[in-house]
Amino acid sequence: MPGNTSTGDQEPLLTSKRRLTDESDSDEGETLFERRTLIIPHDADEGARARLSYEEAVEAAGFGWFHWLLLLVCGWANASDAVEILCVSFLLPSARCDLLLSSSDMGLLTASIFLGMMVGGYVWGYLADRRGRRNVLVVSLSVNGLFGALASAAPWFWLFLLLRFISGVGVGGSIPVIFSYFAEFMPRLRRGMMISALATFWMAGNFLAAGLAWLVIPRTWMHFSVGRLNFQSWRVFVVLCSVPSVTSAAIFRLVMPESPKFLMEAGREREAVHVFRQMFRLNMLGKGEALPVSPKGKNGCTSDFSEFSLHVNIKQTAHETETRQPSAQLAATLKKALMPLRQMFDGNLRSRSVVLLIIFYCISFGYYGLWMWFPELFSRAEAGSSPCANMSAPSQQHTNSCSPVKTVVYEESFLIAAANLPGNIFTILVVDNIGAKPLLSVSLLVSSLSVFLIYVVQSKSQSLLLSCLFSGVSVIAWNALDVVGTELFPTQLRSSALGVFTGAGRVGAIMGNVVFGNMLDSGCAVPILLVSVMLMSAGVSALFLPHTRQMELA
Repeated sequence: MPGNTSTGDQEPLLTSKRRLTDESDSDEGETLFERRTLIIPHDADEGARARLSYEEAVEAAGFGWFHWLLLLVCGWANASDAVEILCVSFLLPSARCDLLLSSSDMGLLTASIFLGMMVGGYVWGYLADRRGRRNVLVVSLSVNGLFGALASAAPWFWLFLLLRFISGVGVGGSIPVIFSYFAEFMPRLRRGMMISALATFWMAGNFLAAGLAWLVIPRTWMHFSVGRLNFQSWRVFVVLCSVPSVTSAAIFRLVMPESPKFLMEAGREREAVHVFRQMFRLNMLGKGEALPVSPKGKNGCTSDFSEFSLHVNIKQTAHETETRQPSAQLAATLKKALMPLRQMFDGNLRSRSVVLLIIFYCISFGYYGLWMWFPELFSRAEAGSSPCANMSAPSQQHTNSCSPVKTVVYEESFLIAAANLPGNIFTILVVDNIGAKPLLSVSLLVSSLSVFLIYVVQSKSQSLLLSCLFSGVSVIAWNALDVVGTELFPTQLRSSALGVFTGAGRVGAIMGNVVFGNMLDSGCAVPILLVSVMLMSAGVSALFLPHTRQMELA
């Protein structure tokens, strides 16, 4: 333990000396990002020290039980975000009667959570890069679950819309931060596989949302009254959809540590070492291996270098804060808040940031625009024809908006969601061998082709088959994009960058839903072919990204 000079192992230390990671790409001597190294003291009399980089420290901590536990915890959080987003599409047929919703109201409701995610993405990402990953995850997941549950009791549409928007702000924080947090615990050679495994939990959330809707919403007996509020079965469904987020927040608060990479970059060396020790002990359970740290020197003393440098940094920061005027503090705060944006579009990061903005916008436009309207498309194909071959016929949902919800909607949703499974397995098996960039580009191009063929085919069964193909291939693109987006940016920018990109994606999702809602009645060609073009553009853009196969995290 620190300060104990009589017994126990000597604490590894982290040097406060920093070095430029990429000097050749730094303009005007500015440091884009820096890297700390881990110092493990040996004999105190000799003063010899073994230096470990962050990647070497992660490797020394081993791979095992800790990482599988981390996958389950982060995966459950990822699934909770999927449940919160997708539950709206399942509750609309029932909620439209209770809340007296028009078609335009339903469009606003569908877009509200994406608008909240757009707002929350950058804010939470910035806070995660400054205050820590774990604390931001706890708060954002709590906001998601709490306001999602409160929405179930909203008697008016405007209040329901507002609460869903705030819930979306929470979702916008947890999605980008969870991948940054997870990746920073992973050894380099397993990172792509494990991030892909984490992404598969989105499919689990899709299954969970569809399953809950199937079990709860059609049960008309599942309702009760609270004062003037008639608590219908769809409101029970909304409450149940908030449970995963609340439980995820509790698990992160009680069980999970802060990211060691963040702690090292923040100068909190002792805490980072403690996390590495926890990882090692849990990974080596039952293996009988000792902690790879040399014992103390003969005099039993430890070096105070890192403690002293950390103490000085804290004092200097406090002194600088005390001497600033309020206006200067506000200006400094705004400058710091906008600094990640400037760094993202500066130097060698500029080109990759522009490309990723394009990809996130295009894939979100296509995926969410088409996915949220799948039930409507198939409701227009009840006669067995292709959705695009029967656009002049009015939707049964429009002619009788308050009819009982048909279970076939959930059956088709289950089938399309199940098509994610082969794509997820394929990504896990090959991403570390061939790299995320080729997977991203090829899967986007194949997704574009499958959407184009949905417009061409003439039968509902063919359309359903192509929809399953789109589901299975597009999930490969999402998984590869998660890997690429995580590995292309340094620690100080990672969560902020992902927050900006997911924000751009939310704009694309909102626009995709608006386009479908406004154009679907007049013809299928424009929205379907526009989605195909968007996905093709994203696939071509991905070719301009740098390769990230088995690269070290900066």
